[in-house]
Amino acid sequence: MMHFLSYLALTIYIASKIKRIRFDKVVAAYLLIVISINSYFLYELFVVVKTQIIDTTEVNLFVAKSISLLVLAFVSFIVYLSSDTKQAILFLFTTLSFVFSDILHYISNYYIYNWSFVMLNHTLHLVGLFFLFNFVIGENRLRKRDPVSNKLTSEFIPSKTTYSLTRQ
Repeated sequence: MMHFLSYLALTIYIASKIKRIRFDKVVAAYLLIVISINSYFLYELFVVVKTQIIDTTEVNLFVAKSISLLVLAFVSFIVYLSSDTKQAILFLFTTLSFVFSDILHYISNYYIYNWSFVMLNHTLHLVGLFFLFNFVIGENRLRKRDPVSNKLTSEFIPSKTTYSLTRQ
């Protein structure tokens, strides 16, 4: 449940970063193909997990977490396409690390247990957290730099004042 809520919070935060973007047909087709392939793999993983998990609450949590992660990946890819900045790339790497980490977690828990999958799962999760911390540090630097630049420009650019002439 906590992973679901954290992925949902990250999705809401990064969705606020989407600028106006116009997709050309090639990018839209590419995005649609990537999301449909990921959705298909997620569905196949759901079929395997559904047969392994008896508790319906756990299955519902799996679905919620997976859908929120898929939406997070989709939104982070859109943000990357719309801004193409270092921050967008860091967040996209964060999301991809979390996606592959969760897939390896499900494979090692419900399909085939292999210690190398578990180690790679934990390593990818740590890499995702590393990218997320770098993203947060970069966002804080941008926020600190932005008010200073706004203050500097407002001091050097005289404000437009309007004068009205009245008859006395």
